[in-house]
Amino acid sequence: MAERSLPTPELIDVEQVADGWIKKYVLTYRLPDGRDYRYESVSRKGRDAYVEELRGLSANPPHAQTPDAVCIVPRTPDNRLVLIKEFRYPVNSWCIAFPAGLIDPGETYEQAVERELREETGYGLHRDAEGKAHVRPLSQPSLSSAGMSEESIQVVYVHVENEPTLGAAPESTEYIQVFTVPVDDVPEFLTHNATPISTRAQLILETFARNVERYGRKTQ
Repeated sequence: MAERSLPTPELIDVEQVADGWIKKYVLTYRLPDGRDYRYESVSRKGRDAYVEELRGLSANPPHAQTPDAVCIVPRTPDNRLVLIKEFRYPVNSWCIAFPAGLIDPGETYEQAVERELREETGYGLHRDAEGKAHVRPLSQPSLSSAGMSEESIQVVYVHVENEPTLGAAPESTEYIQVFTVPVDDVPEFLTHNATPISTRAQLILETFARNVERYGRKTQ
C-alpha cells in the first residue's frame, strides 16, 4: 500500500534576528491552507549553512545528515557505565549525562569521540589484542531538540579501560564530575536519582535497566 502524501508547509524565508555562539532565526512558512506562519528557531550555523541544512532535510529523499555532536556511551570491561554530572548553565543546575561534545571542523565523529572522552573523563578507549577499539554508532544521527533547532547528535557506544588513564582536561568554564554505575545497579540508580538528567541519558539507562539479564553480571 502506497504511503499517503501529507500536505507540507513550504519554507519561504529565513531571517536571522540575533547573532552569537547560538544564533536566533525567524522562519516564515506558507501553510497548506495558504496562510503564512512565523516560527522562532536557533542554530549554531550561520544563515547560509542553516538554510542549506533546512533545504536538505526537506529534500526527497532527505540528504544524509552530518552530525553536529557526539554522545558517548562508555562501558568498562568490568561492566560499569561511565557518566558525568555537569553544571549546565541554561538550567542553573548539575545534570546527569553521558560524555558529549561538538564535532570540530574537519574532525570525524570517531576522532571527536576519542577527544571528548579524554577531555571530559580521562578515560581511554579499550583496545583488543589487535589494537582495535570497539566504537559502535547508532544507525543515524538524531535531532537533539526538533522543536527549537536542527542540531543532530550521533550516539556512539564504546568500550573504555576500567580506570581513567589520561588527565581530564575540560574547558575552564566546564564543571564536570565523573562517576560510574555498574550495569546491575542501573535500575536502582534510576529509581533514586533526583538530579536533573538529559533525555538521551535517561533513555539509554532505561534500556540497560530493562535488559539487566542481558547486559549485567558479565564482563566484556
